[in-house]
Amino acid sequence: MVTVTDSGQRRTPKAAKTNSVFKKVVMAVSGIVMLLYLVAHVVGNLKVFAGRESFNSYSEWIRTVGEPAVPSYTVLTVVRIVLIVAVVAHFWAAVSLWRQAKRARPDRYVTKKAVAQSYASRTMRWGGVIVLLFIVWHILDLTTGTVNPDGDASPYDRLVASFSNPFSTAFYVLALILLGMHLRHGIWSATQTLGQSNKRRERTVNAFAIAFSTVLIAGFLLVPFSVLFGLVD
Repeated sequence: MVTVTDSGQRRTPKAAKTNSVFKKVVMAVSGIVMLLYLVAHVVGNLKVFAGRESFNSYSEWIRTVGEPAVPSYTVLTVVRIVLIVAVVAHFWAAVSLWRQAKRARPDRYVTKKAVAQSYASRTMRWGGVIVLLFIVWHILDLTTGTVNPDGDASPYDRLVASFSNPFSTAFYVLALILLGMHLRHGIWSATQTLGQSNKRRERTVNAFAIAFSTVLIAGFLLVPFSVLFGLVD
C-alpha cells in the first residue's frame, strides 16, 4: 500500500521549524523596538512633575525635533511609522505562532500544557488584544484629543482632564498591569529567541524581566495616580 502525502498542505519539519524561528525573531525584534519606545515614553511622561510649561514645551519639542534640517513632524512621523510596522509585525507573528502551535498540538495535551504555563504566558494573547485596544484609545484620548473632555486644550491639560476621570484611570491602570505581564514574559521569551539565555541564566533573566517591567510600569502609573489624588493639577 502506498501512502500519498499532500506536500502543499503540510510543511516538512525542517521548513516548519525555520518558519517558526523566523516568526519568533520578528516577534522579538519588534518587541524590542516597542520596548525602547516605552522607555522614552515614560521618561517624557514624568516631565509632567516639572509643571505645565515644561511638559507642554517637551510635547512641542517632539513635534519640531530636527528643525530646521527637516520640516516639523518629520522625525515624529518616522517614529510613528516604525512603531506601526513594529506593532503590525508583532501582532502578525503572535497570531501566526499561536495558530501554528494550535494546529500542531494534539487535543489531549491541551490541559496538561496549560497547567505547565505561567499565568502571564497564558494571558499573553488576550492581554495583547486589550493593550492594542488601549493604544487606540490612548491615541484618541491624549494625542488627537478626540475623546478627551479637554480635547482642544494643551497636552498638559488633556492629560489632567483624562486622569481626573476615575473610569479612564481604571482602564489605564488595567491596561498597564496587563502590559507589565506581557513585558515580563516577552523579555524572557526574546532572550530565549535571540540566544541570550540558557539554563544557567534563566533565573537571572527572569529576575531582570520582573524588575524591569515593574519599574517601567510603576513609572507610567505615577502620573495617573498623581493626577487622580490631586498631586498634579
